Amino acid sequence: MIRDTDTLTALCDAVRRFVRERLVPAEHEVAETDQIPEDIVQQMRELGLFGLTIPESFGGLGLTMEEEVRVLLELCQTSPAFRSVIGTTVGIGAMGILMDGTQAQKDQWLPKMATGEVMASFALTEPESGSDAASLRTTAIKDGDHYIVNGSKRYITNAPQAGVFTLMARTNPADKGAGGVSAFIVDAKSPGISLGKPDKKMGQRGAHTCDVVFDNVRVPAANLIGGVEGRGFKTAMKVLEKGRIHIAAVCVGVARRMLDDALKYAMERQQFGQKIAEFQLVQALLADSQAELYAAECMTLDAARKRDEGRDVALEASCCKMFASEMCGRVADRAVQILGGAGYMSEYGIERFYRDVRIFRIYEGTTQIQQIVIARAMVKAAAACS
Repeated sequence: MIRDTDTLTALCDAVRRFVRERLVPAEHEVAETDQIPEDIVQQMRELGLFGLTIPESFGGLGLTMEEEVRVLLELCQTSPAFRSVIGTTVGIGAMGILMDGTQAQKDQWLPKMATGEVMASFALTEPESGSDAASLRTTAIKDGDHYIVNGSKRYITNAPQAGVFTLMARTNPADKGAGGVSAFIVDAKSPGISLGKPDKKMGQRGAHTCDVVFDNVRVPAANLIGGVEGRGFKTAMKVLEKGRIHIAAVCVGVARRMLDDALKYAMERQQFGQKIAEFQLVQALLADSQAELYAAECMTLDAARKRDEGRDVALEASCCKMFASEMCGRVADRAVQILGGAGYMSEYGIERFYRDVRIFRIYEGTTQIQQIVIARAMVKAAAACS
């Protein structure tokens, strides 16, 4: 759903210029230093990128899902580390508060997130709990008007820069399933929180992850999201469902950049006296990538529109995330192949993208988890009709 075409067009144009004039020229610097320059982060704040999905009443842009997708298609035609800076606030960090938080919680935190004053992180994954999110071991035990939190979280994106964590913890140790999990807003400056060393990753330099350890951290009971225990897992799943459409859009944007670079190279590089773009086997690599990219974009926009209509899109979100992330990996592989030896060299950038996009098939639900979600939804729907 697009509410105002002119306004959205102006926003997308501004983001496109920002990507072209500021982000693309900084890609090499970020890859070398593993840091995104602070002036770039400040420009992101000024563009309103931290508040894309936060309602206007809290100082954000309040984009619909389709509008968010269209902005991401522009923003992500550069190194995905740049999107990661805003991603945890725009998506999984703030959405739990927006979807299930009390009015007081929204009033306290969302305006700060919308301006980028506070960066949010989503603390769900643990050393022994990844795809099986309901098995988490971090505990939050009630103690008067506080909860005492103990446990460790792993691979937490933007944890080194986070001002607040949306934390999933077990408030009922006797309930080993999803029903014992609750969601909390935890100030990152709370005593007892410590960070592990920054992870050394395959790709996405400039996007930082690390372990977060909670050692007898006192969290006010008022920070229990929604004020009700036992709803944390449901909150997490709602957040991740929306996030899967978000990530699908990211995959489409990055794939478009890789394919554009590969096409440009193919039209310039000559072998056997002609441009390699004129060879049919190279054309097949380009054509397959374009067709899959188009399919992923259509899927993502369709799922976004259905979500804007208020429909249940759990199935569609998983389909989008699975197909788009796998598509992105295939486009990356073909782009390296088209560039040949140059594709293997860091100076051309494609090998960096090849490493960067590999994570898309893993985080916010692996491809295998998406397959399970999709198949179970199919079986459930078929059973209901029989």
